[in-house]
Amino acid sequence: MTTYGIPLLVLATTGSATLTGLAFALEWLPRLGAFTVAGTVVDRYGTARVFRIACVIRALVVLAAAFLLTVLDTAEPTATVTVMVLAAVTGVVTEFSYVAAETAGGEASRTAGARAHRVQSVLLGIDQTAMLAGPLVSGLLLEHGGPAAMLGALAGFSLLAATLGARPQAAPAGATAAPGGLRTGWATLRSRPALAWLVGGLVVSNCAIALLQAAMPVIVVTELGHSSTDAGLIWSAAALASLLAITATRRAIDHWGLWPVGAAAAAVAACATLAVAQADTYRGYLLLIAVLMAGEGGLTVVLRTLRSHLIPPDVFGSTLSLTILLLLLPFPAAGLLVAAVPPAQLGHAITAAALVQALGLATAFARLRTLAASPA
Repeated sequence: MTTYGIPLLVLATTGSATLTGLAFALEWLPRLGAFTVAGTVVDRYGTARVFRIACVIRALVVLAAAFLLTVLDTAEPTATVTVMVLAAVTGVVTEFSYVAAETAGGEASRTAGARAHRVQSVLLGIDQTAMLAGPLVSGLLLEHGGPAAMLGALAGFSLLAATLGARPQAAPAGATAAPGGLRTGWATLRSRPALAWLVGGLVVSNCAIALLQAAMPVIVVTELGHSSTDAGLIWSAAALASLLAITATRRAIDHWGLWPVGAAAAAVAACATLAVAQADTYRGYLLLIAVLMAGEGGLTVVLRTLRSHLIPPDVFGSTLSLTILLLLLPFPAAGLLVAAVPPAQLGHAITAAALVQALGLATAFARLRTLAASPA
């Protein structure tokens, strides 16, 4: 609801597509900055405390914005400032709660031992279900109840999350003396070659994924003549395909192990991206991107399982923050590329990105075969 509902709120309040895009950027750019400190804070103070405080802050900020938007005229500049500040602040505090939740998931995976992939597939299933439901709930509440209804629901979910996440927990053992920040994350990543190679391969893969996400509205609306709703439907179908793939990946790892399933998922993703670059119909884009995101879902299960096994608990938050930051960096870069490349040339750019993705994933998994750090 935060990621997709706030830009919808900005559009409803300002009526400006430019400000809506800026609000999306204001959500993501502070998030990237927040990753540099969120992991250190989680390592030092514990997952439950950071998660609870972040959720309470988000609820208070959202309720304050709801009050201001109720008493202000949407035509006033103050209303515009309110929703833009709301986008930036909620983006930051959401990343603190996200890093805390992921750190708790890593702890649960370590406890599960050889069944860690089952824990990660369940967590990913929750993420994908929320990604399907969140935008829909936000849109319905905003359309039928107005900004107060949507923001009230968001605040309610935040307070409920804070209540459920309030399990008493001490800070991790030795966390007060542990260094933190990106330097610690880099040192940990360099000392875990298997994790470093997998993250590197996925960063290259995300370059292609990010380019497709940024270019899809232009391709579907400008090149294929479909509506923006049709463009959104592609990613809804992709989220559903990813959710199904996550369930299948859990069972496949039980039978064939982590690395064979990861290599198969990488092959599916790379082949689908190459095929998308040659697609010229809406149905083709819909089906191929669904297949692509299914492969990406399998890769994410492998990454999160490996991450939970190889990162030491006392620096998990710092290293997690670094890996997430690396995986997200291609997204703003892809937006700049789409802005610079003429729409007619986007197909060539996607083809180049697909070739680089295939090479990067093939190199990463070939290298992983030679490493003895596999938890499987």
